[in-house]
Amino acid sequence: MKRDAFILPEPTVAVLFARADSIYKTLPGTDVWDIERNARLWPGGAPVVAHPPCRAWGRLRQFAKPRKGERQLAIWSVRQVRRFGGVLEHPVGSLLWKKAGLPPPGQVDRYGGWTLPIHQNWWGHRAEKATLLYIVGCAPGNTPTMPLRLGEATHVVQSRKRFDSRPHITKAEREHTPPELAQWLCELARRCAISQPTDPARHRAGFSLE
Repeated sequence: MKRDAFILPEPTVAVLFARADSIYKTLPGTDVWDIERNARLWPGGAPVVAHPPCRAWGRLRQFAKPRKGERQLAIWSVRQVRRFGGVLEHPVGSLLWKKAGLPPPGQVDRYGGWTLPIHQNWWGHRAEKATLLYIVGCAPGNTPTMPLRLGEATHVVQSRKRFDSRPHITKAEREHTPPELAQWLCELARRCAISQPTDPARHRAGFSLE
C-alpha cells in the first residue's frame, strides 16, 4: 500500500459573512457563507473564519446605518469561534472586545482564546488596515508564519484621509480580504481544528454570551 494512502484530507473551513464576490470562494477546502446563504443557518461542525459586519462596532459607528439585527452577528460569531475553533476578524477599535469580554493582546480567556493585532498591508493590502484577530484552538507558537513588510502603506482608509495626504482606498477594498491573508486565515483555522478541545462543558459555555 502506498504511503500517500494514509494522508488525511485537510479539514474544511467555514467562512462566515463573506462578500458575494469573496476571494474565499476561489480557495479549496472552504465552505463560504455570504449574504445569500445566510451564515446564521450554518450548521456548525468545522473551524471558522468569521468576518462579521463591523460598522455598528467601529470608531465611526455613530454614522453607520446597520440592518436590523446586524450588530448581533458579531456576538453570534464569537460563539461559533469558541465552540468550533477558528478566528474572528474585526478592526482595531471595535467595541466587540469589551462587549464580548475578549482578551486584550497578551492575555488568554477561559476558552483558550487570545487576541493577535495585525496590519493587513503585511499581506498585500494597499492600506495599513489595523486589525484584531480573536483566535481559539491554536496556540501563539503554532500559527502559520506571518509576513514582515516594512515601510508605510501606499494608501489609507477614507476615515483617515484628513490626517494623511496619501490616497484612500475604495469601499470595496475596505471590505475585501487580501488573497494572501485569506489563505493565511484559512490555514490558521485548520490548525485550530487540529488542537480544538472537545470538552462539552466548554462548548456549552460558549453560548452563554448575551
